[in-house]
Amino acid sequence: MDIKSDTSCDDKENGGSSSAQKSAKKWCLNDFEIGKPLGKGKFGNVYLAREKRSKYIVALKVIFKHQVQKAGCEHQLRREIEIQSHLRHPNILRLYGYFYDDSRVYMILEYASKGELYNALKAVGKFDDVQAATYIYQLADALSYCHSKKVIHRDIKPENLLLGVYGELKIADFGWSVHAPSSRRTTICGTLDYLPPEMIEDKPHDEKVDLWSLGVLCYELLVGKPPFETPTHDATYQKILKCEYRFPPNLLPEACDLISKLLRKLPHERLSLEQVMVHYWIQKYAKVNPNINQQNISLGTCAPLNTTNSNTSLSSQPCNSNAAANPVKKDLIKSASNSSASSGIIPSKTGNSGGASVVKTTTTVIKTEAYGYCKK
Repeated sequence: MDIKSDTSCDDKENGGSSSAQKSAKKWCLNDFEIGKPLGKGKFGNVYLAREKRSKYIVALKVIFKHQVQKAGCEHQLRREIEIQSHLRHPNILRLYGYFYDDSRVYMILEYASKGELYNALKAVGKFDDVQAATYIYQLADALSYCHSKKVIHRDIKPENLLLGVYGELKIADFGWSVHAPSSRRTTICGTLDYLPPEMIEDKPHDEKVDLWSLGVLCYELLVGKPPFETPTHDATYQKILKCEYRFPPNLLPEACDLISKLLRKLPHERLSLEQVMVHYWIQKYAKVNPNINQQNISLGTCAPLNTTNSNTSLSSQPCNSNAAANPVKKDLIKSASNSSASSGIIPSKTGNSGGASVVKTTTTVIKTEAYGYCKK
């Protein structure tokens, strides 16, 4: 179904009837102009979109409820929204808010203008030490923040990492993430090449699964393929369980040292994220761009929407725009702080879509980067 065909404002705000949510902006599809498709997922599609009043560019993730229900992933979707809407880090893709109608759920996401890390890697084959170390540093910093919030990602891979306007890495997919107050989980999830031994052996796991994935990613960024890749699943399982992999002769010894200290079968032997960020290979080669930490960034570049045909798209013409002159931008950013996932997004099998379980969080407006285009 074409998402542009439904422009009514009958869409529902997340979260039921709490007073905090009533005061927040109630988004609906008619608030956005829909642009070109950015990608296709298992349960729907992602589109470039522009909020009509502020001209603020976002990525609108459209998820079809019946597909989620058919796969039995309702809880996974609620958990993804719950977690991502409360995370605030320059290397984590922002979820500004969400809304839903009878057939679809809409996630209002930060627009990462340079696309998937996976595509960038495939385009060049492999990264040099400077680029790889920079990405690993940024990811380690973001994961350290997640772990401090008792959030385990569990599915780190290039396809789940995007690149922002400055080329900075952003964790984008929290579908397999979990709040882990007990720090012990048994669910097997993630991508085969990135699965740690404890998951393959069906043992309880904790946040150290992300350390293993960080090591696999570091290897893939430098070599161009994962360390345990084989033609068959069984062979890959065996190599992971034995921690069997080889370094190409062209890798620097310092990079090999970091990877080997992350790819340890015993989770407690893996290098911590704090140790990763001060590792001598990281310290020598990683470049931290101060732009991504700026607190006051304008809405960037601007362009009119092309509405002359059904294939609506956005062009990129530079302009100067003042973020403070767009009050709806604050509503957009603040809405995620005043909302959390609820059973109303996808009704339970009993048909109850009543009140929400609202997680208390700060309502302070945090200024973030604006990636995209706006209209003068």
